[in-house]
Amino acid sequence: MENEEIGTKEAMYIIGEKHGFSKERTRELYDSFSLFDRNGDGVISIDELGTVMMSLGQRPTRDELRALLHSVDMNHSGNIDFGEFLDIFARKLNIDPEKELYEVFCVFDQNKDGFISAMELFEVLSRLGEHITKDEVEVMVKEADLNGDGQVDYNEFKSILSGNKSSVSDA
Repeated sequence: MENEEIGTKEAMYIIGEKHGFSKERTRELYDSFSLFDRNGDGVISIDELGTVMMSLGQRPTRDELRALLHSVDMNHSGNIDFGEFLDIFARKLNIDPEKELYEVFCVFDQNKDGFISAMELFEVLSRLGEHITKDEVEVMVKEADLNGDGQVDYNEFKSILSGNKSSVSDA
């Protein structure tokens, strides 16, 4: 299992490099992709793609989504695999990763106080169609809350997305 996970990570980074993304950016995009690959089958539907792009600060129309899907769906499956997903972002996004990550944080920081509370996270995930309980959201916030103040600030958000849960380096 561990070797399989290493192989999957290496494949992910190779695909990302092919599209001109750094390892960090590839990881961020893979995390976004995986969040909306609800059944874990390695593909997302056109509706799920719209949700992903909205969570990253984009507001594509249905026609734009269809055009994007048509332009990258090389196997004509009607779904998007990770390589095809990167094609879309290579074309659609030329945004500084730090700025984009902050914009994603701001989507969740509904009251713009610089923190994501469990309630804010629950509300946004619910609006995005995630079927999640308040208890599950509380657990997510506790895992991300590295300084123990009961909410997630931007540095904690960055640390969690980068896989560094041990400390808040920029706090």
